[in-house]
Amino acid sequence: MAGLEAYDYHLPPERIAQEGAEPRDLARMLVVYREGPFRVAHKRVRDLPEFLRPGDLLVFNESKVIPARLLARKPTGGKVEVLLVRERAPGLWEALLGPARRAPVGTELSFLSPRDLSPVPGLKAEVVGVEEDGVRLLQIQGDLMAHLEEVGEVPLPPYIKARVPLERYQTVYAKRPGSVAAPTAGLHFTPELLKRLREMGVELHFLTLHVGPGTFRPVKGELEKHAMHAEPYEIPEATALAVNRAKREGRRVIAVGTTVVRALESAFREGEGVVPGAGETRLFIRPPYAFRVIDGLFTNFHLPRSTLLMLVAAFLGRERTLEAYRLAVAEGYRFYSLGDAMLIL
Repeated sequence: MAGLEAYDYHLPPERIAQEGAEPRDLARMLVVYREGPFRVAHKRVRDLPEFLRPGDLLVFNESKVIPARLLARKPTGGKVEVLLVRERAPGLWEALLGPARRAPVGTELSFLSPRDLSPVPGLKAEVVGVEEDGVRLLQIQGDLMAHLEEVGEVPLPPYIKARVPLERYQTVYAKRPGSVAAPTAGLHFTPELLKRLREMGVELHFLTLHVGPGTFRPVKGELEKHAMHAEPYEIPEATALAVNRAKREGRRVIAVGTTVVRALESAFREGEGVVPGAGETRLFIRPPYAFRVIDGLFTNFHLPRSTLLMLVAAFLGRERTLEAYRLAVAEGYRFYSLGDAMLIL
């Protein structure tokens, strides 16, 4: 089995996109095929209908990014940066704190306005637990969600140096708040493109997987020992029924983004198909992996040695994936969250 170094490739820094294409569907799209001789097509995302047919089913992640990076102050006056991970129970949040070593259980925090660093009235927290991986459990006092737009900032990936408005780091169909990073494949879609797909007979269905900060976590050491952070997902009954019906009828199920892949594959049960409902996934998809649900994947270009690149390699094949990435670099494609797209059929 290939080790971590087998998922490396060279990317010049200038290939890392610092802003998204405008309009969104003007982004480039590299079309790659899983079978037969290696062949590609260089297109734009707005050309997607050319590669789909009536009866195809696209599945999207409608999770909404929250401004999850906050600033807080301890009673001693020391400042703490808070990155919300997920709400485990009403008012009880998993969070990453920096500097974490100065926030043991019992630490009280007052949240600050980013404008003038003044305390936000009625919004406090207490560290009530510490997990093995250093994640803190915060008990929030006050209505955090009501204040989040006011006190929070978008936790952009570290490779994006430009300021990006929250609405541009959000899909046009985002509905359910909870992600700390965008399901970026969906950033390419416009209302007009979605309308064209529906009108040509492509089925559009939605699920939710809230993306955690683990999506930026590099893989270190042996692949077999890498632990994925748990991410919550929910698959509506209508989506599960549609996916299972398409599979029975031999129609293609195409995932928009790696988050959709992980949710669908996690919810699959032998003999039942995709099971609706809520759950959480730690699924680490890498070669060799036998996909049970998806027949196609629309995705972005991912970081070297990342779990997302390994998922793509499991679907397309490692050598073919790296060949496609080398070609994309040579052809000037833009990489990562705000970059161009890849369609694998």
